[in-house]
Amino acid sequence: MKLERVELMGYPGKCKKQYETPRYPWQHEKLEEDANLIKRYGLRNKRELWKAESTLRTYRREARELLAIRASGMVSESAKREIGNLVDSLKRKGILNIDGELEDILALTVEDFLNRRLQTIVTQKNLASSMRQSRQFIVHGHIAVDGRRVTIPSFMVKRGQESGVDYYVRSPITDEMHPVRPAMSVEVTAEGEGVNVDE
Repeated sequence: MKLERVELMGYPGKCKKQYETPRYPWQHEKLEEDANLIKRYGLRNKRELWKAESTLRTYRREARELLAIRASGMVSESAKREIGNLVDSLKRKGILNIDGELEDILALTVEDFLNRRLQTIVTQKNLASSMRQSRQFIVHGHIAVDGRRVTIPSFMVKRGQESGVDYYVRSPITDEMHPVRPAMSVEVTAEGEGVNVDE
């Protein structure tokens, strides 16, 4: 039997790497900073952090280029549209403040992006008692955004979607007596009555 040589090519449907690795990954300060962020935001590994850092660098690079064009005094209509689209996009995503401007993009940090992750929003809304539990709820299909189940912890929640983050309607955790649900925080009023505080 004659064997034919087959040239293997890259799989066309495979996505390219979506992040850049640090230039000096073994610096002590960088290692400590990364470890703190991974622990605080419940990230699975450094790759998730590197993706956020790469996204931040991309926006900063684009902002610097647009600022240079604006500083030259020769701003075309297309450049104005690019500036408006960039700023509006970051505002819709909740990364930039409502009154933010192009210059404010350079002041953004990686934490501004990590705070928009679904895993972080679920914990902030007290739907989970910790980042670890939040990740577990999302991966197991207990969390929905605007009624649609999302199983990706790194899903970026837009500003308008934040109020729609809740338990998936078919999840057993919707039952208030479910044992894994976090306890509601209670606030005592002036009359001494306890009131549930729902974030």
